[in-house]
Amino acid sequence: QVQLVESGGGLVQPGGSLRLSCAASGIIFNIYTMGWYRQAPGKQRELVARISSGGSTQYADSVKGRFTISRENAKNTVHLHMNSLKPEDTAVYYCYLDRGSTYWGQGTQVTVSS
Repeated sequence: QVQLVESGGGLVQPGGSLRLSCAASGIIFNIYTMGWYRQAPGKQRELVARISSGGSTQYADSVKGRFTISRENAKNTVHLHMNSLKPEDTAVYYCYLDRGSTYWGQGTQVTVSS
């Protein structure tokens, strides 16, 4: 059974940083694309960043230059490093794994507020 468990969310002031992590189990991790979506209240879920098995990355325009996605295949973990956070980054962040069908984590809240 595939499980994705996120960690690292919380409350941070504008301009601050957070690192989200997502640990995968029950699957051969390093051959699949993984990434992060987010959903703010009243808005649709949107792709934030993703990373392929080969390490190619893609980012939403709104986070380019501020967020970095990385993966540690030996630990079955993907990270999202978020810098220069803005109030509009406030959302629930969901980790996902794409193997044709998509698996989701439970989500972790990120709140950017002074």
